[in-house]
Amino acid sequence: MKIGFIGLGIMGKPMVRKLIAGGYTDVLVWNRSRPAIEACVSFGAAEATPRQIGTECDVVITMLPDSPQVKEVMLGNQGLAQYMKPGAVFVDCSSINPVVSREIYGVLQEKGVEMLDAPVSGGEPKAIDGTLSFMVGGKESVFLRLKPLLLAMGSSAVRCGEVGAGNTAKLANQIVVASNIWAVAEALTLAEKAGVDPNLVFQAIRGGLAGSAVLEAKGPMMLTGDDKPGFKVDLHIKDLNNALACAHSVGAPVPAAAAVQEILQWLHSHGYGNCDHSALIKYYSHLTEG
Repeated sequence: MKIGFIGLGIMGKPMVRKLIAGGYTDVLVWNRSRPAIEACVSFGAAEATPRQIGTECDVVITMLPDSPQVKEVMLGNQGLAQYMKPGAVFVDCSSINPVVSREIYGVLQEKGVEMLDAPVSGGEPKAIDGTLSFMVGGKESVFLRLKPLLLAMGSSAVRCGEVGAGNTAKLANQIVVASNIWAVAEALTLAEKAGVDPNLVFQAIRGGLAGSAVLEAKGPMMLTGDDKPGFKVDLHIKDLNNALACAHSVGAPVPAAAAVQEILQWLHSHGYGNCDHSALIKYYSHLTEG
């Protein structure tokens, strides 16, 4: 199986490394910046143009920022859709609007190309250690055929329905994560302002019902002021924009998502857009100054 991978950023680069380590050694890569390509070549991948990837590969994987970039790569003037061969599969691991996933799938179906929308949860740390969670939309037969490939990069892969269902699940995931980060920031701020050591509060609550993967991953970052991005504020803004748009189109009320989106937007406006989303606690620091 020859695999193409486009988008070698914070997530894509370690995913390529895990693919190759998992035995998928025939991997062609492309990215806009050369350092990421060179890093993947050092892992054992081969550099290729998008056209080569579309023409030669049995599976094409993308990990791109948002809907416009995925549409351009697949359906633009030099888009891969015009080069991919019948029977090939497009696996989009980007987190985008499910409406766009279905639009791309419609074009690919006319060419005999299959698609899975397979966004991930776990951020950079889980991409590095190969324990990402894949939320997948697409035909069951295609999913089952490519599930071993996904599990080379992750610890779980769940089919949620047809194309678009994966990104719908990811939007739900991002609402839960954002709301949890918001709650952790608020709770640790309360502890500090009440004169109780937030580190001890973290230790006290982590073993109870308040314990969560978000608390374990983001609590220590908030406590130490570590805002090196595993998942950037700006990317979470993008995901919640997609969640709000989807929610509005289907009539789903999402007031918590809207509220935390406003806080994330404040962070962006104050220069924290490239920080980890755990930097949300800085909003509370701003509110409590003085």
